[in-house]
Amino acid sequence: MPMAAELFGKGSFFFIHRETVGGLLMAAPVNYPLPLRPISHFSCRPLTSMCRCTLDSKSPSTVGEQVFSVTSSSKYGFDYLGQSTKGDLNLNYDHLDSIGIDPQVTLEGPIEDVAWLKAQEAEDLLRDLGILSPFSARNSPRGIFCSRTLNLRSISAIGYDMDYTLIHYNVMAWEGRAYDYCMDNLRNMGFPVDGLAFDPDLVIRGLVIDKERGNLVKADRFGYVKRAMHGTKMLSTQAVSEMYGRELVDLRKESRWEFLNTLFSVSEAVAYMQMVDRLDEGAIAAELGPLDYKGLYKAVGKALFRAHVEGQLKSEIMSKPELFVEPDPELPLALLDQKEAGKKLLLITNSDYHYTDKMMKHSFNRFLPNDMDWRDLFDMVIVSARKPEFFQMSHPLYEVVTGEGLMRPCFKARTGGLYSGGSAQMVENSLNIHGDEILYVGDHIYTDVSQSKVHLRWRTALICRELEEEYTALIRSRDHRAALIELINQKEVVGDLFNQLRLALQRRNKERPAQTLAATNMDDQELTESIQKLLIVMQRLDEKIAPMLEADGELFNRRWGFLSRAGLWDKSHLMRQIEKYADIYTSRVSNFLNYTPFVYFNSQEQTLAHDSYSYCQSQLNSHAKKEQFTL
Repeated sequence: MPMAAELFGKGSFFFIHRETVGGLLMAAPVNYPLPLRPISHFSCRPLTSMCRCTLDSKSPSTVGEQVFSVTSSSKYGFDYLGQSTKGDLNLNYDHLDSIGIDPQVTLEGPIEDVAWLKAQEAEDLLRDLGILSPFSARNSPRGIFCSRTLNLRSISAIGYDMDYTLIHYNVMAWEGRAYDYCMDNLRNMGFPVDGLAFDPDLVIRGLVIDKERGNLVKADRFGYVKRAMHGTKMLSTQAVSEMYGRELVDLRKESRWEFLNTLFSVSEAVAYMQMVDRLDEGAIAAELGPLDYKGLYKAVGKALFRAHVEGQLKSEIMSKPELFVEPDPELPLALLDQKEAGKKLLLITNSDYHYTDKMMKHSFNRFLPNDMDWRDLFDMVIVSARKPEFFQMSHPLYEVVTGEGLMRPCFKARTGGLYSGGSAQMVENSLNIHGDEILYVGDHIYTDVSQSKVHLRWRTALICRELEEEYTALIRSRDHRAALIELINQKEVVGDLFNQLRLALQRRNKERPAQTLAATNMDDQELTESIQKLLIVMQRLDEKIAPMLEADGELFNRRWGFLSRAGLWDKSHLMRQIEKYADIYTSRVSNFLNYTPFVYFNSQEQTLAHDSYSYCQSQLNSHAKKEQFTL
């Protein structure tokens, strides 16, 4: 529950937002429109009266320097959730004693009561200041969702990918042009592409291409295929079961399975599935050789690779970035907050220097204060990083020394530098920051997130813009899903009776006693008719449930359903990957503005199969106690 106090202001305020997690106080400065003034003395009042603290004019220029201290890298410990306490803000009790202030003066009574009161006051104050509380922020399309507890205060450096992370592209524009270039190259190679058009709704992130069968599949967290499409035609549930009922999607078998990790995969997948149709139709000329689905995938990949390597696509985007980039004015401010909070910011991208500089200037410079340049935000910039190899091995490091992109070899990176190549190990050594002191933020579950986690134990954040659309679709689907679950529950109850009567009939045919007295008292005709009626009811329920189940998630995508789900109950393969490798995930980097650079992200309770039963039992016990008390 959030708590707050307003500190250090005479005629103006410096607001400290606090969250109590694991017995720790988390403080986050929020800029208030009026300037700060020198402080002459320390005093405490209730939050509702806006506590003020002042120091005399001879005090240090840094506000609160004598009152607070920050846990350093050499003196940190671990809280009872196992998170580093480095970066925590602490009260300087010696200083408070020297000026006669008792820090316990406002904590009269049980701490639970004090915390409840302060939490209520904090919520009111947050609302009055127009600040979104962490609870409200989390329960929104712009929330940051936590898979593994993360104390952001303990993070010393934050690294960012650029494409689809710091810069979000209009998918229809960017991927549409990538598709066009791919098709042009395929046409030049002799493939029949006339009449084909880019259809971004054909695929979603997280699907898997089966290169042996020319299929696109959606798997659950265990790897079982739940939906499939051959070419551009969806396969029936029966066809999916017959084809994939005895095998699992195994992403380690790269020769067969291709995981659509990012939005960059959209154009390639659309082109491939359309070309599968052409191959099945026999429209591909024999002169291109005997092509199977795997060879066709290789040809499409080659055509798209040429569009990127030859620079056609990026040259067009650089010439008119406003047509392809969706600006986010809040994003540079979120990074500025992190930098001013003492985080070292890194940009690590596979894009080349010229493209990176052009895109970052367009997306950042106009939203930065005081004529800042995007380079001023970052303590280190690495272009042409060659991820995922960047996290796995060492490559030569070059320093970019001119605006034209001329480079010279170097052997050690330094703060403020602009480099090409190198390795994550070089970054750690140069900054003297290692492992879980670094948070890396990217959009690619493999190239950005899993590799930095597996090889370096960096903390990780995944950017998935589609979360906003999915969150909204889930809210709009609540009535549909509730009605569907109600029907399934009804069938389960009816089915329980049906199974009991079926067992009674089976035992009667074997001349053994029925399992219940009621079943024993039913004659043969009554037992048969009851089973018959229940069977008809279940069949009618199935006719109702099947199309509703098929339609579940169509508000997000009519073919594939929700991004994070595979069927009504289970998680998708993508969601399993996110939970496994991403400590936190969100739709855009600017969402950090709602949380401050000092937030303590707590993972949510993970429900287990038997949780529902223990919950129901606790409810029954509670109900029984109430009845006993009433009697």
